[in-house]
Amino acid sequence: MPTIVVDVMPKAELLDPQGKAVSGTFSRLGIEGFEGVRIGKRFELAVEGEVTEELLAETKRIADEVLSNSVIEDVVGIEVVE
Repeated sequence: MPTIVVDVMPKAELLDPQGKAVSGTFSRLGIEGFEGVRIGKRFELAVEGEVTEELLAETKRIADEVLSNSVIEDVVGIEVVE
């Protein structure tokens, strides 16, 4: 059964308090080599049948209107996983 994966991230110009908290934890634990952390959301949509261009277009609409808040988030990826 194919799955459509939608990735949503906070807009680059906005602060990411969760990412900042994780980054602070890295520092406290002595973990080095990372400049920053940004935390987003991943949605996995199981598909009945075939993934068509129409279904991908509908997924894009749903991602923009339902799965993300366009004021503070961007849909950064939509991919099909078999």
